[in-house]
Amino acid sequence: MSLEQIDAQSLRSAFITGAKSLEAKKEWINELNVFPVPDGDTGTNMTMTIMSAAKTLAAEEGDDIASMCKAIAQGSLRGARGNSGVILSQLFRGAAKILKESPVVDVFEIALAFDKASETAYKAVMKPKEGTILTVARAMGERALEIHDEYDDIIAFLEAVLAYGDETLKKTPEMLPVLKKAGVVDSGGQGLMVILHGILEGLKGNVIELGDVVLSTKFDGGTNGAAREDIDTSDIKFGYCTEFIVNLNKEFTDKDEEEFKAFLTSIGDSLVCVADDEVVKIHVHTNDPGLAIQRGLTFGELTNLKIDNMREEHRERVIKGVDKILESQKQKKKMGVISVSAGSGLTSIFKEIGVDVVVEGGQTMNPSTEDILNAVENLNAETIYILPNNKNIILAAEQAAKIVEDKKVVVIPTKTIPQGITAMVSLSEDRSAEENIENATEEISNVKSAQITYAVRNTTIDDVEIHENDVMALGDNGIIGVDKSIDSAVDKALANMIDDSSELVCLYYGEEVSEEDATKLCDGLVGKYENVEFELHFGGQPVYYYFISVE
Repeated sequence: MSLEQIDAQSLRSAFITGAKSLEAKKEWINELNVFPVPDGDTGTNMTMTIMSAAKTLAAEEGDDIASMCKAIAQGSLRGARGNSGVILSQLFRGAAKILKESPVVDVFEIALAFDKASETAYKAVMKPKEGTILTVARAMGERALEIHDEYDDIIAFLEAVLAYGDETLKKTPEMLPVLKKAGVVDSGGQGLMVILHGILEGLKGNVIELGDVVLSTKFDGGTNGAAREDIDTSDIKFGYCTEFIVNLNKEFTDKDEEEFKAFLTSIGDSLVCVADDEVVKIHVHTNDPGLAIQRGLTFGELTNLKIDNMREEHRERVIKGVDKILESQKQKKKMGVISVSAGSGLTSIFKEIGVDVVVEGGQTMNPSTEDILNAVENLNAETIYILPNNKNIILAAEQAAKIVEDKKVVVIPTKTIPQGITAMVSLSEDRSAEENIENATEEISNVKSAQITYAVRNTTIDDVEIHENDVMALGDNGIIGVDKSIDSAVDKALANMIDDSSELVCLYYGEEVSEEDATKLCDGLVGKYENVEFELHFGGQPVYYYFISVE
């Protein structure tokens, strides 16, 4: 068959078919994870991300391309889980920016969408790594632009672009040695190709229905005002809290947004700039509000203008309802903390040391961007710190922080539970956010972490041969020990981690370890390392027998 244009309904059914295709193969994608641990969840994260988009799309009442694209972009962003899910949501967001502009889509617009998808996803990652889903996406974007003028038929064009993507995916082990040693291609890249092949099948007429699904509750991410800093401090560098909305009278491009943000940053701080097709919302602290206002006027008409002198005890009220807002602000905590945790024991520990909200998740089920957003919404604090405690949750947390407008949200990129506990203890409401980040980062650097779990398949990592059901000790920088027993693996981990400067070892035992066995192990270690203090805690975490920290 041939196809020269895609309308809104074809886009809807094809996208849902792509989502269902991934759902059917998510366990296969999970098994491609490089580390053979039982929490290989790339497939799960990508599936939950795209299914959130599919459900939002299915509930969308609009019947035009723009409505479809908006639903896909917003649904995937709200449901994004893990690094792979966040990157996938950004690929959809980039493509949607192009496709939403036309009532029907042809080959040229699809080529532009491939390219924009890659560009947007790369911008979302601080340190892009080649040999990943990003590489596969970029290769297809480049190929699409290169060959689009050779095709009128969308089906033939997509077959050619996807074939190039498949070839690039096969080369990922040559780009990342860790993939080559494990004998697998990049799991995120494979997930992306499954989705795109599913979409192609949908366009060919081989449609898979979403089925009987429970549509997610509509998330209200809107706010009544941008974030306000603590105005009771005596040390205020920029004195005027300036807020306004620009009703756009011309196109507000990505370049415009970048330049506007750069200008506002040059004259102030605490900047929030959120743009959509019709308005731009600005919040900035500056010593010259007039400059911000004048620049805003170049893009359109201003409304909801508000300027507060933060150096005065009594602030001038310039908008209706500000009394109510100020009263609400007075009741806010100066500092709030959200931590991700898996296991009843760990949750209790985080609560005991001062965490306000615990988001259940972690290794076996990464929380979504929306899960984290809901936690932020329910925490009434001026500055909120998020502790992801897992490297695969950091991007979702950072994405949530970007969305929030009415609170200052700071992500401390903790990669393990021990790092999260250390970071929490280091935080103080008497310090600025910048000082807290610096202090937490320094304290985290003094902590060595390890996780004890089992292998789900045979493989070789870092020249270490691993067999199914072996017990592995995973350190901060990779595998530090493999053995046949849990206790021996713990012993190998500590032999690698403890040195002359070590003072304290904390063991957090999981749900599969009995208190008796954990106590026996700890008592033996105390006798072996006489100059080091040991603490034993029930973590209750699944999958991992022990979390270990050495300070």
